[in-house]
Amino acid sequence: MTALTLSTSSAATLRADAIVVGVAKGPKGPVVAPGAEAVDKAFDGKLATVLETLGAGGGEGEVTKLPVLSGLKAPVVLAVGLGDQPAKGDGFAEETLRRAAGTAARALTGTKKAAFALPVEDAESVAAIGEGALMGAYAFTAYRGNGAAKKDAKSAPLAEAVILGAKPRDKAFKAAAERAAAVAAEVNRARDLINMPSNDLDPKSFAAEAQAAAKEFGLKVEVLDEKALLKGGYGGLMGVGQGSATPPRLVRLAYTHPKAEKTLALVGKGITYDSGGISLKPAGHNETMKCDMAGAAAVFAAVVAVARLGLKVNVTGWLALAENMPSGNATRPGDVLKMYSGKTVEVLNTDAEGRLVLADALTRASEENPDAIVDVATLTGAMVLALGNRTFGVMANDDAFRTSLYEIAEEVGEQAWPMPLPAELRKSMDSPVADLANMGERMGGGLVAGLFLQEFVGEGIAWAHLDIAGPAFHESAPYGYTPKGGTGSSVRTLVRLAERTADGDLG
Repeated sequence: MTALTLSTSSAATLRADAIVVGVAKGPKGPVVAPGAEAVDKAFDGKLATVLETLGAGGGEGEVTKLPVLSGLKAPVVLAVGLGDQPAKGDGFAEETLRRAAGTAARALTGTKKAAFALPVEDAESVAAIGEGALMGAYAFTAYRGNGAAKKDAKSAPLAEAVILGAKPRDKAFKAAAERAAAVAAEVNRARDLINMPSNDLDPKSFAAEAQAAAKEFGLKVEVLDEKALLKGGYGGLMGVGQGSATPPRLVRLAYTHPKAEKTLALVGKGITYDSGGISLKPAGHNETMKCDMAGAAAVFAAVVAVARLGLKVNVTGWLALAENMPSGNATRPGDVLKMYSGKTVEVLNTDAEGRLVLADALTRASEENPDAIVDVATLTGAMVLALGNRTFGVMANDDAFRTSLYEIAEEVGEQAWPMPLPAELRKSMDSPVADLANMGERMGGGLVAGLFLQEFVGEGIAWAHLDIAGPAFHESAPYGYTPKGGTGSSVRTLVRLAERTADGDLG
């Protein structure tokens, strides 16, 4: 992973392969952002003029490279657009800095060392620049040319990012950089898992990844295999996974702190491949279904991040892992499953499988009576239709908790939107043969899925559901710190929730 360091050196004297500066859209043209004064001086105070001549306007995501003739130790200046210049007295938003750093890091593929001379006002801006640079430098190369891409210097990710203007001995700055490194590493862990093809990542191997991380970071881990699931009555997990040659798993990862007063339970949907089962997905909808375990990847990564940060909170992660395949053993539309909770569910659509595995995990998590439960899932296409490809929906059984999660997501730079759980939609899941069906009204399908999950949450427990179906897997061109492929959506939201909980603010 890209190394992150802090330095008080001047951009003029630091030896690096490139210097990153910010440029904003001013009322009369591009404006060089604070932090780049030494670079501007090397261009005789005319850096903005040179950039404008080259067509730069300061728009967000814009990148312009300049050769350096004199005045700097670095041979290249990379100017990255920050968008509109803030009002006098205001600084640039953290997400603006995060995206700019990510854009620059992507543009510096093949570079060994880059100095980021972006606006640094406080520890929060250091954290944002650090996160952006480390997430932007991400690359998934495990399956390229038998590892040859790793050895190709031109395609290697940025090796080191140095944040200028950030005092390495300042406790706040140092802590911000360390947190950024830990969180970005776990976002990238989730991305790796999501990008891994299903022939290498099935429920068993996913569980093994969790066991390895538990050993490395001092977590407790428990894995229920198909025999334990069958004996325990986990009808949702077994029903979804019974059509596959690779049986399901339920993984419990636990981080505990001796001084913790609160406990969070995180539950992740981990469908390592989703064909739709007997209700087979149509052509064109199968190619990216390796990403249907993104919720479990986010939960896994978040628990590890909490452990790395040593937060004063207990966090338990539940990974509901299964592969949804059609076969002679697969669950059929019309079958009735007896869930771990004891409730029966009529399966009207085997492609509505995520809610079935989550239901068992939610019930099991509720048995430990945590202070709050958050589940994360690539659950419904309806949520993508409602909110698009970059925003996840937030539902909850408590309005204050839903608002808190929405605000947390916005705070860390993850696009989210609060969604309701209309009581009138519950009736549409009534079944003539079971306690409820796994499908209801088509209109508002994402909300119906949330109402289904709510049925399996323990009484009196605050619960929220994050439907990350849109932002979990990015199929278009990269932007900011977001790569093509797995994104690690919601990891940062879960980590910040744990931090708030550790500080006594559960929401």
